[in-house]
Amino acid sequence: MGSSSLIVLFLAGVVFAAGGIAVARTKNPQKGQAYECGIPSAGSSWNQFNVGYYLYALIFLIFDVELVFMYPWAVAVKKIGIGGLVEIVVFLFILFMGFLYAHKKGALKWM
Repeated sequence: MGSSSLIVLFLAGVVFAAGGIAVARTKNPQKGQAYECGIPSAGSSWNQFNVGYYLYALIFLIFDVELVFMYPWAVAVKKIGIGGLVEIVVFLFILFMGFLYAHKKGALKWM
């Protein structure tokens, strides 16, 4: 019974993959354009953007990823005791200092 389920699962995977490839091969001229945002592209592709947008996105990404490190701590907080509490306080202090540095440098100003 176990091997037949594995074969069915394998065949379902092959069918889904082949179906996705078959559907993706349909020709659509809009899919070949540089951006699929609904607005036709105009002008040169070498336009410069304000670096503030990238800084804002990178800072968001950094703080978002750091938050992921807090989930395992929250799950195991009772097991690790006071040592874990001290470590997370140091971690949050370093994170907060990075936030203050970014704020001082003006990286969080949108425009």
